[in-house]
Amino acid sequence: MSVAKNEGQLDRAIRIGGGLVLLSLTYVGPRTPWGLLGLVPLVTGLVGFCPLYRALGATTRPRARL
Repeated sequence: MSVAKNEGQLDRAIRIGGGLVLLSLTYVGPRTPWGLLGLVPLVTGLVGFCPLYRALGATTRPRARL
């Protein structure tokens, strides 16, 4: 079963970057386990699909040009 992507390129780049920054908090900085929350935006950015966007009927992908 293939999941339709609902994230645009900029959205994905921001999620991946933000996820890596949050994840780095488990190794540097305050060394808090809360940094593991960075896995959520990192994975959704890598996959290109956000379940919350699906639930809200939102997308950041550009519309197809005719």
